[in-house]
Amino acid sequence: MKTSLILVAGLVGLTLQLAGPGFLTRLDAASPPSGFVALFNEKDLSGWRGGDTFDHRKLLAMPEAERIAKIAAWTQSMKATSDKTGKAHWTAEKGELVNDGFGAYATTEKDYGDFELLLEYKTVPKADSGIYLRGVPQVQIWDHTEADPSNLGRAKGSGGLWNNSAGAPGKDPAVMADRPFGEWNKFRIVMVGARVSVWLNSKRVVDHALLENYYDRKSPIPAKGPIQLQTHGGEIRWRNIFLREIPSQEANAILAKHGGTGFQKVFNGKNLNGWAGPLDNYEVIDHAVLCKPHKGGTIYYNKEYADFMARVEIKLPPGGNNGLAIRYPGTGDTAYVGMCELQVLDDTADQYKNLDARQYHGSAYGMIPAHRGYQRPVGEWNFEEVTVKGSRITVELNGTVILDGDLATAKDFMANSAHPGKDRTSGFFGFAGHNDPVAFRNIQLKALK
Repeated sequence: MKTSLILVAGLVGLTLQLAGPGFLTRLDAASPPSGFVALFNEKDLSGWRGGDTFDHRKLLAMPEAERIAKIAAWTQSMKATSDKTGKAHWTAEKGELVNDGFGAYATTEKDYGDFELLLEYKTVPKADSGIYLRGVPQVQIWDHTEADPSNLGRAKGSGGLWNNSAGAPGKDPAVMADRPFGEWNKFRIVMVGARVSVWLNSKRVVDHALLENYYDRKSPIPAKGPIQLQTHGGEIRWRNIFLREIPSQEANAILAKHGGTGFQKVFNGKNLNGWAGPLDNYEVIDHAVLCKPHKGGTIYYNKEYADFMARVEIKLPPGGNNGLAIRYPGTGDTAYVGMCELQVLDDTADQYKNLDARQYHGSAYGMIPAHRGYQRPVGEWNFEEVTVKGSRITVELNGTVILDGDLATAKDFMANSAHPGKDRTSGFFGFAGHNDPVAFRNIQLKALK
C-alpha cells in the first residue's frame, strides 16, 4: 500500500509539472506552490504599502525622512475610505484583495530581482489596470471589448508590456487570452534581468521581451524593485498572489535557452584546442578557462569574425579583472589595437571605487561606459551576451542591456589615449587576462554575416 501511495503521489506531481501553472486551481495563501511565498495573506494588507507611478531609483535616492513621508502619504491614500462605499480603497474580503478603482497602488514592501509571479485577477467592464514589475509599468490589464477610438490596442487583449515603445517586442500580447467578465484570469510572469515572459490563462502572450524603462528610455530598469498592483478607475479583485525568487543558476539557464539558434561552441571544456595566443598563461579547471594568477595576455579563438554575437558565462573572484577582446588582430594590446576590450571587472571591489566610468564591467574600455549594478555577487556565474554589428556594440548582462553604443561616434577617450583599432571591421574574439583567475565557460559564437 505504501508503495502504491508513493507511486500515485509521484504521478500526481508529474501531471502538475507537465500541465504547467495554468493547471493549478485556487490554492490557499497558506499553501503556495512549492518554492513560492504568498504576498497576500488573505486577511489584511500586511507586507504592502502605497505607491504610485514613480521612479524607484529616485525614491531610494531621497533623504530618508523625505522617502518615509512620501511612502506614508501613498499608504494613507491606499487605505483611505471611499465616499461612495464607506470602505477603504483597498480591502481584504473573503480571501481576495479588492480595490475600488481608486487610491494609491498596492506596492510590496520588499524589492525583488529575478522572480516568477503567479496571481489571479477579476475585473469589470471598462476597467483598466496593470502590474508594475520592479516599479516599472506595466503588464497591461483592460477591457478588450471596449471601444478604442484612440487605437490603444484594447482588442488585442491583456498581458502586453504596454509602456514599451510602439512596435517593440512585447508591446502587444501575441494572442488575445482574456476570459469573459465575471471569470478569474490567471497570470504567470517570469522576469530575469529586464527580460519578461508572460502567460495569461496558460497562453504565452509575451516571450522573453525586454521591459523598457518608462522613466528613462536610455537607462535599463532597476536591478531590484517592488511589485505594484495598479488601480485605474474600475474595481479589480486579486487572489492567490504567489512569488518565487529565481536563483542565479536558474536565471542563467533561462537566458541560455532563448535565442540560441546558430551559436557554435568554441570551447570544449577540456583544453584550448582551436585557440591561439599565450595559451600557457591560462588553464582549464572544472570546464572553465581561467587566466593563471600573475599571468596575462590575450588568447583568442582562431577564427576571424566580422559581425557576430558571443555568449559566455563569467565568474569573477574578489577584485577580478579581465576583458573580452573584440575584433582583435592577434597581437598587441586589445584595448587599443582591437576594435575594443569589453571590460570584465569586479565592480564592487573597493580598490576600483574611483575608476573612470569607462573602466567598469561591460564598458568599451576607455570609450563608452556601461550601466552598473547588474553583476551577480562575486563567486556566482554571470551570463553575458555581446552583439557586434558594424561599429555598434551591445552588451546584455544577466538579461539587462548595460551597453548599447556606436564606437564610430566615440570622440572623447580616457586619458586622451588613441584607440586606432576601434574602426576595425573584423578580427578575433578572446580574453584579455590581467593576472586574475577570472573564469569563463559555455563560450559560444555566432557569425552574423
